[in-house]
Amino acid sequence: MWGLVPLFWPLLKPAGAVEILAHRMVWSLVFVGAALLVLRRWAWAGELLRQPRKLSLITVAAAVITINWGLYIWSVNSGHVVEASLGYFINPLVTIAIGVLLLKERLRPAQWAAVGTGCAAVVVLTVGYGRPPWISLALAFSFATYGLVKKKVNLGGVESLAAETAIQFLPALGYLAWLTSQGGSTFAAEGTGHAALLASAGIVTALPLVCFGAAAIRVPLSTIGLLQYLTPVFQFLLGVLYFHEAMPPERWAGFALVWLALTLLTWDALRTARRASRALAAEIGDTGTSRTAGTAGAALNTGVSGGEPGAASESGPVDAKPLTGGGR
Repeated sequence: MWGLVPLFWPLLKPAGAVEILAHRMVWSLVFVGAALLVLRRWAWAGELLRQPRKLSLITVAAAVITINWGLYIWSVNSGHVVEASLGYFINPLVTIAIGVLLLKERLRPAQWAAVGTGCAAVVVLTVGYGRPPWISLALAFSFATYGLVKKKVNLGGVESLAAETAIQFLPALGYLAWLTSQGGSTFAAEGTGHAALLASAGIVTALPLVCFGAAAIRVPLSTIGLLQYLTPVFQFLLGVLYFHEAMPPERWAGFALVWLALTLLTWDALRTARRASRALAAEIGDTGTSRTAGTAGAALNTGVSGGEPGAASESGPVDAKPLTGGGR
C-alpha cells in the first residue's frame, strides 16, 4: 500500500498539496478514532495527558510527520516520484547516522562502509541533478527524526497516530475553514466523487499503519526490515515506468551506489542476526548441560533421584549473560 500510494495523490487534483495534507490529518483522526471506539482502547489517552514530557514528544512527532507528509504529497504531484523514492531508500542510512551522532551508537565496519557509500551517492546525485537532492534528504531526515521521537515515546502504532492526528486536527480544520471562506476549497466544488476521495485520504494514511502494527507482532523484525524496501522499490518503478520521469546515466549511477549501500547494510544485518542466533543457541545448550550436571550431582549426594527441593543449588547458579544485538 505504501509503495502504490503515488497513484492516489494525483487523483485528488485540482486540490493543492496543503489542502490534501489538511484533509489527510482531519480524516485520519476520524478513521483512527472509529477504530479505537471499536477496539475500546482509550486508557492510554488519560495516561498520556498526565505525562507532559511524552505529550511534548508526541507534538514534535506530529510536527515532523506533517513536514514529511506534506513534502511527499507535493513531490508526487509535482513530478518528483523518483526523487521521493530515493528519500526512503536512504532513510536507513540516515537513521544509522542519527544513531551515531545523537545516541553515540558504535557502527560495525560494514555499516560504516554503507554510510560512506550512501554519502558518495548523494554527491553523485547532486552532480546529476545540478543541485543537492533536497526532496530526498528532507524526506529521509524528517522520517528518521520521526522514528527517533517515536522510539522515545514508546506508544502503540494506532494510539500514537491518534495522538498525533489529534494535535494536527484543529490547525488542519482551521486551515480548511479559512480556505473555504476564501473560495479556494475544492472539497465541495469538484463534486461528490472528489469529496469522497479527499475523505478517503484518512483510510490511505491509517490502514497501512494498522497493517504494519499487526505484522510487527507476527513477523520477525529482520523480515519486516527487508519487506520495507518494497515501498521505495515500487515508488521508483512507478516513477520510471508509469510517470516516465527522466533517468539520465548519472542518476542511475547515484541510485546504484544507494542500492550497493543498502545491500551492504542488509548483508551485515543478516550476518549479525545469524551470529547472535548461534551464540544464543550455544548458550542455551551450555546452560541446559550445567543444570543437568548439577541436578545429577545433587542426586548422587542425597541418594534421592532428582534430589530434594533446593539440593541442586549446591552446584551454584548458572551465569546466563544477556546477548546484545551486535552493537546496534
